[in-house]
Amino acid sequence: MSKKRIAILGSTGSIGIQSLDIVRTHPDKFSVEILTAGNNTELLIQQAREFHPDMVVIANDNHYKELSNALANLDIKVYSGQKSVSQVMESDNIDMVLNAIVGFAGFEPTVRALRSGKPIALANKESIVAGGELVTRLAIEYRTFLIPVDSEHSAIFQCLAGESADALEKVYLTASGGPFRGKDRQFLEKVTPEEALKHPNWDMGDKVTIDSASLMNKGLEVIEARWLFGLKPDQIEVIIHPQSVIHSMVQFHDGSVKAQLSHPDMRLPIIYALTYPDRLPSEFTRFSITDYPNLSFEAPDLKKFRNLALAFEALKAGGNIPCALNAANEIAVRAFLDRKITFLQMPGIIEKCLEDISYIEKPDFDDYIETNEEARAIAINYIRNYNGNTH
Repeated sequence: MSKKRIAILGSTGSIGIQSLDIVRTHPDKFSVEILTAGNNTELLIQQAREFHPDMVVIANDNHYKELSNALANLDIKVYSGQKSVSQVMESDNIDMVLNAIVGFAGFEPTVRALRSGKPIALANKESIVAGGELVTRLAIEYRTFLIPVDSEHSAIFQCLAGESADALEKVYLTASGGPFRGKDRQFLEKVTPEEALKHPNWDMGDKVTIDSASLMNKGLEVIEARWLFGLKPDQIEVIIHPQSVIHSMVQFHDGSVKAQLSHPDMRLPIIYALTYPDRLPSEFTRFSITDYPNLSFEAPDLKKFRNLALAFEALKAGGNIPCALNAANEIAVRAFLDRKITFLQMPGIIEKCLEDISYIEKPDFDDYIETNEEARAIAINYIRNYNGNTH
């Protein structure tokens, strides 16, 4: 495998940090050419000094001066602003983009990278949730590809290796169930952000962890799976698997089922995405089936965790509705973390947005941008005028 020049978008987040850990371990296999972050200037400076990328970008313009001054003695180009994050995707000195930005902010960089013919290791599920039709079409048009970094989609991707596309019958996306598996509505009405941020198996950023607690993360992954693997909604099933060692399964039309198992460690799908179609040896913790004498599975409770049901509804509605779902969810999660709404009020806000959004059957790039803005405005206004009757 020749040395691969990579851009890491969202380098100061959980996925970005773990990706740099892989680069640190394999300096002969990877070089970092671009690093971007949203607000964490301090960590971005540390990363830039260690990895000496060609370019760094801080999305928040207010941090440009601090970043520029700190790196003034190094031969590193410094930019700021969300537009710059997208523009640097056109650089000729990168072989692959790892998009680990959280939220819709990762959508335009994904589009720009694809239009520049760059393959993408995709950890920013919102890109394909919001604009799946456009993103997958661009990958085909510009003859490049998307490799999933989410552990569930990486598992499916690995299970499909060497298989005929028309042999796939169904996929099973596994979910841990989050910290509130088995809890009743009375309990859920009173949960705090601190409780929701205590995931039993995975160490993730705040937004993804809250999504996991509400099962919206799995809902977003359902939409992501539809586009990554060309599936129909009824070919995707979610199963609660508390041990989180079977990361997903694929059923074929002869009745056979493949599953991908490993110790819960996000570095595994990251390194697979960065090195595909090769596999690099690693020192990661090995999975032992004898450590898990009992693997359990159960159906999700769609009445208590309505976000998952809303995601399936958005997928079936199509058009710009998944984009609106994603936007409304981002606003609802932020409001919950800021203690403006309760945990169980999040799905009500999202549902209201889906009802009120202007439907577009075949959106283009600008339509996705406008839908994102419109849905956010609806959600913000609904939270501002919340009367407490939505549950």
